[in-house]
Formats: sequence, C-alpha cells, structure tokens
Amino acid sequence: MEKILSLALILAFLGCFGSGQTPPHKQEAPYRIHTLFSVECRNYFDWQTVGLMRSFKKAGQPGPVTRLLSCTDEDMKKYKGMHLAPTMEVPSMSRHPKTGDWYPAINKPAGIVHWLKHSKDAENVDWVVILDADMIIRGPIIPWELGAEKGRPVAALYGYLIGCNNILAKLHTKHPELCDKVGGLLAMHIDDLRALAPLWLSKTEEVREDRAHWATNITGDIYASGWISEMYGYSFGAAEVGLRHKINDDLMIYPGYIPREGVEPILLHYGLPFRVGNWSFSKLEHHEDNIVYDCGRLFPEPPYPREVKEMEPDPNKRRALFLNIECINTINEGLLLQHAANGCPKPKWSRYLSFLKSKSFAELTRPKLLNHVNILAKAAGQQQAIGEPGRPYPKIHTIFSTECTPYFDWQTVGLVHSFHLSGQPGNITRLLSCTDEDLKKYEGHDLAPTHYVPSMSRHPLTGDWYPAINKPAAVLHWLNHADTDAEFIVILDADMIMRGPITPWEFKAERGRPVSTPYDYLIGCNNELAKLHTRHPDACDKVGGVIIMHIDDLRKFAMLWLHKTEEVRADKAHYSRNITGDVYESGWISEMYGYSFGAAELKLRHIINRKILIYPGYIPEPGVKYRVFHYGLEFSVGNWSFDKANWRDADMVNKCWAQFPEPPDPSTLDRSDKNILQRDLLSIECAKKLNEALRLHHKRRNCPDPSSLSKSISDTTEEVVNHRKFGIVNQIHHAVNMPRNHSTESSVPAEKDGLFSSLRFWVIAIWAFCGLGFLLVMFVLFSGRKGKGPRSKSYRNRRRSSYSGFLDMNGRDRHPKDAELSL
Repeated sequence: MEKILSLALILAFLGCFGSGQTPPHKQEAPYRIHTLFSVECRNYFDWQTVGLMRSFKKAGQPGPVTRLLSCTDEDMKKYKGMHLAPTMEVPSMSRHPKTGDWYPAINKPAGIVHWLKHSKDAENVDWVVILDADMIIRGPIIPWELGAEKGRPVAALYGYLIGCNNILAKLHTKHPELCDKVGGLLAMHIDDLRALAPLWLSKTEEVREDRAHWATNITGDIYASGWISEMYGYSFGAAEVGLRHKINDDLMIYPGYIPREGVEPILLHYGLPFRVGNWSFSKLEHHEDNIVYDCGRLFPEPPYPREVKEMEPDPNKRRALFLNIECINTINEGLLLQHAANGCPKPKWSRYLSFLKSKSFAELTRPKLLNHVNILAKAAGQQQAIGEPGRPYPKIHTIFSTECTPYFDWQTVGLVHSFHLSGQPGNITRLLSCTDEDLKKYEGHDLAPTHYVPSMSRHPLTGDWYPAINKPAAVLHWLNHADTDAEFIVILDADMIMRGPITPWEFKAERGRPVSTPYDYLIGCNNELAKLHTRHPDACDKVGGVIIMHIDDLRKFAMLWLHKTEEVRADKAHYSRNITGDVYESGWISEMYGYSFGAAELKLRHIINRKILIYPGYIPEPGVKYRVFHYGLEFSVGNWSFDKANWRDADMVNKCWAQFPEPPDPSTLDRSDKNILQRDLLSIECAKKLNEALRLHHKRRNCPDPSSLSKSISDTTEEVVNHRKFGIVNQIHHAVNMPRNHSTESSVPAEKDGLFSSLRFWVIAIWAFCGLGFLLVMFVLFSGRKGKGPRSKSYRNRRRSSYSGFLDMNGRDRHPKDAELSL
C-alpha cells in the first residue's frame, strides 16, 4: 500500500511539473495550431510546395497544414498536383470578378477568407501560422513561444512598407499610427484572424485601386505597379481592428543575407537571388519549371559543406553560406522524395544523391529550436542600453544620389541588386534629382525606392552648371521631407557595388564620430584652401566615397555641406591642381571639399577606414574583405577593360538584354603573381555583378527570349564595343570638361591608337580579304558547272530530297520560336 501511495505521489508531482508555462505541443485547446499557405495551380508554385512540405515535416511543425489552392475551373481541369499537399480549393480571384484587374496576389487574403468560412478545420483551431510558399521551415513555429497573445500577433519585419509612415496610411486607415510594417511570417489567434481577414481582403482591393499612390516614393514598391497592395491590405486591415504586432526580425531571413551573431532563424524566405561562390539560385528563373514531374531532375547542386568551410574564414558569413545551401538542399531532398512518390524509377547513384540521404545532411538540417529567453525578452519589448551585451543594433538607412539619365539608371540597377545580396540591414533610398521637364520623359521610376528632389544642376541663383551639387542638396531635401526612424545613415555613390554589410557597430561609428574612406588626393585640406573655407582647417579630413554618420550629426551637417560646396565652387581663383588636387582644374571636386570643410566646421572628426572600399584595378591588401567596389576609374584584365564613361549615353536598362562585354574567365588568369591575380579577380567580380544585375532586371521586365532578339540585343553594346575594336573610342567620349559622376576620376583618359595603327584592324582586314577570295573561287566553280548541260534524273532526285530535308529541319527549328513569339 505504501508503494502504491508513493507511486501516486510521484505521478502527481510529475503531472504538476509538466504543467508549466510552455505547454506540450499537443493539438488540444487552447493550443491547437494550423499552418496555412497560399498558391496557384502552376508549376512555379508546385516545386515551392514540395520544398515547404518537406521542411514542414523535417521541422516537426505541430498541427495540420493546408495549402489554399486558387485556380480557375479551366486550370483545375489540367492541374496534376493535387497530391502534393493537404489542399483546399479556392475560387481564383487573379482576375478580379468585378473590376477585371489582374492581380494574383489577392488570392492570399481571399483564400484565407474562404478557409475561415468553409473549412471545418477553422472551427477546431486556436492559433494560425500563415507562411508563403517560397519558404523553408527550420524549426517548429509555436505562436505562444514566440510571444503571441490574443490581440497581439507576432510577425516578421517588412521595413520597406514605407506607406505606413506617409499619406498612404492616412488615406486607407482611420488609425495610421497603428500601421505595422510586417509580413512574411504571421502567427496569430484565430479570433484575431476572423476579425482581420475580411478587412485584409477589402483593404487590398482598396489599395490596389488607388493607382494615384502607386509611386515608389509612396509605397516602397520598386516596380511602382501596385504589386505589394496585398501587404498594405494586411497592415491597414490590422490597423483598422486595432491589432498591434510583436515584431521579431530574428525569426526569418532571406538566403544571401548574413544572420546576426548568435541568432538562429527558424524560417528561410528565398524570395531574392542568392549565391555560394560561383553557384547561384533565383526562383524567378524557374517560373515554368516542370521539375516536380520531370523524373530524376533536381536543381543544380550547390557546393558541399566542406567546400563552404574553405570558402569563407569569417564564421558569421560562413553561417550565411550554410543557410544558402541548406535552403536549396532541402528543396532538392523534397523533389527526390516526390519523384519517388510519383512512381519515377530509382535515380542513378551520384555523390550528391548520396549526400542528401546521408546522416551528415540529416544532422545539418535537424530542427532548430528557439532561444526562448531572447525571444520572450524581445516580445516583451525589453531594451538594453547601447554598449551592453545583447543590445539591439541601431537602425540603418542607406541612401545614394542620382540624376534621371540612362547613365545613372544602369548604375542604380547594379547598386540596388548588390544591396539586396550584401546583407545590408535596413532599407535603401535613391535620391533622384530631376528637372520638371526631364521628369516628364523619365522611364526609370521603378528601379529603386526613390525620393524625388528638384535638380540643382543649373544653380538657381548663379546659373552655374554643376550636377555634383545635387548630392548634398538631395541629402538635405531628404532629411527635411522624408520620415526615417534610422539612427545611422550610410551614404554611397551610384557607381558602387556592395559586397557585404556596412554597419556602424562593425566599423565603430558613433554620434560625433562618423566613419568614411580615404580620399588622399584632397590636398586642399593641408593648404590655403582649408584656411580660406573653414575656421578649423586642422579638423579637415580627406575622406569621401562611403560615409556612415549618425542621423543627428547629418541633420546639423547637411546644410553646411551644401553651403561649403557652393562656396568652394565659386572660388575659381583656387581651382588649380596644386591647390585642389583636381587634375582637370575645373572645380569638379568642389562637392568633396564642401563635405570635408562642412564637417570641419562642426569639428566632426572621422574614423578613416581603408578596408571598406576598393577601386577595381587596384591591388588589394592581403586578407582584407572589402565591402564596396567603386568603379569610378577605368580598369582592365588583360585585353579586356571597362570604363563607365564609355557608357554614358547607352540605354542599358530599357533595351532588352543589353549588357556590358563579359570579362575574362577567372580560370584563364595568370596565377604567377598573387597580387595581380587578386586584383584581376576583384575586377572580374565587379563586372560580372553589373551584368548579373542587368540580366535579372531584364528578366523582371519580362523581356522576350533573347534567342529571338539576336540583333536588337546587341544594338546597345555594338556602338561602344565596335568603336573599342577599331581604336576610336574618343568618338563616343564626352569632352574632358563635361560633367562626370559625383565620384572623382583622377586620371585623364589615355590617348587611343589610330585606326591604321591597330593590330585588330589588320586582322579584320586579312579575314575580310580571305572571305572575299573564297566567295570569288566558289562563284567561278558554280558558274563553270552551269555550262555542263542537264544532269541525270537520279541526280535531280537526290538534290530534291536533300533540299526537302533542309527545309524540314529549318521548319522544326522555327516552330518553337514562332510559338514563343505568339505567347
């Protein structure tokens, strides 16, 4: 009897011990979870579904999952992927039944409204987790463990939803102060979802119809096409019902971004292109990919973990690369299993298949568990003082200045593309300086989130033509007219490519101590120029290019930057090279001196860091991981070269598939001198990144198949390339004293050889001569055959059958192209 009582006490104790604050993951009220994601019946969403479902099972996500499948009746007849996930069919609203507007993203809120009304599962659930199809789950997403409460959902940060802070929110919700910039991952109580869902749908329709406010500077939508109306529909709908979110920026990460130190994200959102070494992946390249139903085919295999370890010495960057390969490997594992379920024959053995089935891969992708202490502390809004361990990082905003010309447009495409790949925290804004007349004709509004600025290229008072003054004028205008909650501002030039994040905490920027890169040629800091233009010449720093500055310092400084630029520009008596270092002696670098003298006036002393920026063509310091390429000067690799000035008038952005001449293959480089090799590898990386950005830009613009545009594709590049071939590049150059980019180019363009002194000319001439000779010989031979009289019947038949075969072959080649053009 005593033993029975003792056992009962032990069981009672264990029962009490198990009933702590974190309940077991059992599907019992009030802890029932249901996961939802929305798709359409297309191949594009089918392979995403396979990846998400595989990760759902691997992560041990509690509760059921439902795919909300939006299809027209016609599409459903042809659809073959019903077996890919537990599915609820939803009437498609891609084509709006009332307005006729084509907007597939509206299917997400429409699908959730339909699920709430018609699914029995919606009656037996307490918490709902809403994901996107292009996600990989790495660990269980438990709403209450994330800090979610009834009335306080948890979500990931979508910082680019700038409409929450401007007129858009005031137009579309009675409570703009409650608008949260959130999306991606949503975890909320079912009662909150019931209240929100109808408004999520109606607000999406409302924002979608508000075409007058689709502009990038209002919505943050780089395409200015109303595509993110659904995201605003969610935020405005939540504001209407008074839902304030607990925003957690550590739960979800885009592959290609670098995770914060000590943070283990539980969700990968592969909405952007990402790469590991020479391997890369972009979901946009697989819109119509039939890979789910194509037996034995997977996405290209990424590098193996051992190779990744050797690529990157920095542990945090290496962790980012591991996240990249984990994402694609999980999708491929799902495809492998799905092919087997489809009845495909067993694939042939390969090293990669063996790896996907190995214990080491299973170990690498085991479920990741949350750090509950950090999560709950963040959800509770605990704030630590700056400088303490575990403190929240300050918010960052990156800005750059341009004008509305094709020259700046292709630079913008390159910079914005590299920004998204670099892992740079925060948002980016282009400061676009245009006259009213130029703005009417401008076509590049969708290239970047943009703040529009009145042009000061022609000074309104003096009439002086000096476009470089737009940089300080634009920064001042942005500070006075835009809302930002960023604590630090990173200022770049348009002719830059980012290679990694530029953060104040890594480079030690503080209030009163900005960080910048050296511009040693600003010799005016050491002579009479500084004495004339600042009361504190001893505080003049020779800096520029990349600037990291506290927002409070920038607010005090921006007006001085502009005034000092005007002052130095007007001081024509001191334009000479021995005073300014300006090789053109034209006052072109007045804006740079304006920056240095303005900072000196406030005694803002910079931390000067030589490891942030490098010019392609310069020999890098061994072991330094530069964060920015500044391609302001011509650079070359062997016989190949690139000079941005040669492409001043080329419309690389609006002509489909236009790109720059490809640099040499790295495998062809001479490896005898390590310094030269590293220099050339960096130069190639910069050029390839520009072309990659242009290629993805044209793909997003839905340019036709490049194989059908062989002539028009090359229109943009032929002029410059052909001129370079014949050594007459000067014909397409602007004069030396024409305005250049804000960045300084400190060398005069080299003289080019004349036409007849070019070796290439003679090679081409000999080739042409040989070609003409061959045609002449063929002409003589065929004219001789004509005089030999009629041929035999058998010969005629042989010729006829051969000729018919030639036509058939060309017919087969033509049909696919004709079909593509008809689409």
